[in-house]
Amino acid sequence: MKKIINILLFPLSLLYGSIIFFRNRLYDWGILKSKEFNFPVISVGNLAMGGVGKTPHVEYLVNLLKNDFIVATLSRGYNRTTSGFYLAASNSTSIDLGDEPLQFKNKFNDIIVAVDENRVHGITKLKEIHPKINIILLDDAYQHRAVSPGINILVTDFSNLYINDTIVPSGRLREWAFGSKRADIIIVSKTSNILSPIDKRRIKESLNAEEYQKIYFSYLTYGELTPFTEAAKNLTVSIGKNFSILMLTGIAKAGLLFYKLYHEFALVDHYKFADHHNYSEEDIVNIKERFNNLYGNNKIIITTEKDIMRLSLPKIKELLQDIPIFYIPIEICFHGNDKVEFDEQILKYVKANSRN
Repeated sequence: MKKIINILLFPLSLLYGSIIFFRNRLYDWGILKSKEFNFPVISVGNLAMGGVGKTPHVEYLVNLLKNDFIVATLSRGYNRTTSGFYLAASNSTSIDLGDEPLQFKNKFNDIIVAVDENRVHGITKLKEIHPKINIILLDDAYQHRAVSPGINILVTDFSNLYINDTIVPSGRLREWAFGSKRADIIIVSKTSNILSPIDKRRIKESLNAEEYQKIYFSYLTYGELTPFTEAAKNLTVSIGKNFSILMLTGIAKAGLLFYKLYHEFALVDHYKFADHHNYSEEDIVNIKERFNNLYGNNKIIITTEKDIMRLSLPKIKELLQDIPIFYIPIEICFHGNDKVEFDEQILKYVKANSRN
């Protein structure tokens, strides 16, 4: 049925794709202008509609650069209620910034975080306010052609490479797959933690990258369960295989996390909300009811770091304190020598172009 629906939607994809193609050609021809900056700007983005792992890759870059450079991140701030340029402060919430920028702010106290729908305006404002910034990382800006970054990083999901997808609404791509040619770096994300040289070679051949493009392979690693609520912090029973889990997510793709928890716990019930969902008081009532109906006496809620940003709104967080909620952090690792080569490429570019 899904395949039939996609076929029926394909004419709409052709129409939308033609519009996007024409817009991109206007930039390619120089009719629409792309702004270049005289300091390092790195964009991390994708062709698909989310769920490829952009956020942990931005965090990887922050960790790589923050000890030697003054780093700023600039995002659109999806689903926030503010508009225009907004500089993160210590009391900012997901309503002000969006969940991913707030995650950057809470996780890295020593970087500057801002949001702006207009990336050119946002970059300019950041340098006006903090002229000593060495490097600006653009989160989810691959289609924002008004900026010409020094390095353009394209992230694609190992389980659904952009070459195997089509443009919305019949597929998940924001633009045609040949838009990948704008990338300087292509990262194949969410691979298994063991990837054979044969598989790497097969994927590289299928992506058919240009000579100027480097391809790297990354995978996710999960950290320890971290308590979020008072009930979680005060839990006296050791969490083990016999526990029942309510997995709570409002992200684009939660399959890898579900797979992990499914193999670690007796029962996993996935309560799924839409990506970037802003939790309401009614949602909390429903979450508590679902949790209370979960089988067994030993049970907890496990969610993601991104969801915690939206669950941290004061009125929402207060309602959750009596149930044990944990989140599980994630990090990016690269396969084999990819880490050394990727780090060297990024650091070489930033050092060569930093002027402070």
